[in-house]
Amino acid sequence: MIWKSVKQGRNRSTIRQSITAPLMFACLLCMTALAEAQNLSSPNTPVAITPPAGNVLYLVGSAVGTQGYVCLPTSTGASWTVNNSRPEATLFVKMFGQDVQIITHFLSPDANPNENAPNPLPFGSPTWQSSFDSSVVWAKSLNSIPAGSDSSCSHVGAIPCLLLQSIGSQLGPAGGRLMTATTYIQRLNTAGGVAPAAGCSVPSDVSKQKLVPYSADYYFFRGRD
Repeated sequence: MIWKSVKQGRNRSTIRQSITAPLMFACLLCMTALAEAQNLSSPNTPVAITPPAGNVLYLVGSAVGTQGYVCLPTSTGASWTVNNSRPEATLFVKMFGQDVQIITHFLSPDANPNENAPNPLPFGSPTWQSSFDSSVVWAKSLNSIPAGSDSSCSHVGAIPCLLLQSIGSQLGPAGGRLMTATTYIQRLNTAGGVAPAAGCSVPSDVSKQKLVPYSADYYFFRGRD
């Protein structure tokens, strides 16, 4: 019985290895193809939302998602406020003429904070997780510019464009590290996502919630090698 158990354990280990190796190889191929498919150049942006010198662009994704709002009381009635627990988006790139999902964007606790992380940590931070290897980066907003104020943020009436800084990162379950090199993130070319124009003005509206569609381009930077 003991020998049978050991043999079964070895078989399971062999199966895991036979599955993990091809998956890791496939992820490597995907990341290589992604890097080759993107002809990257840093966008021209105002100083306020430009990463410091020494950081280079390594990944770009076009996002489609929603921004959440909650109706909260004010001294004059009520107004829509950004619900920081509800940013949700999926990032895509064009590969061989097809949209390919590369990253999911959401809010989660920073499980591995770095020296730039606030203390104490917020209950959750903006998160970007690779769809290839499940590596993660968390970030905080540093600066913003209003939509419509620059060619990199040209859609009047959209959510602001941002510069964010990494406050933590984590390897994927199999050791993937696509996102862990990230130092700064830009949110540019925003469209939509602003608070509703109506539906939150009187006390009876308080606690209503809305999910507003938005799109944007996210630019990921890392330290120069």
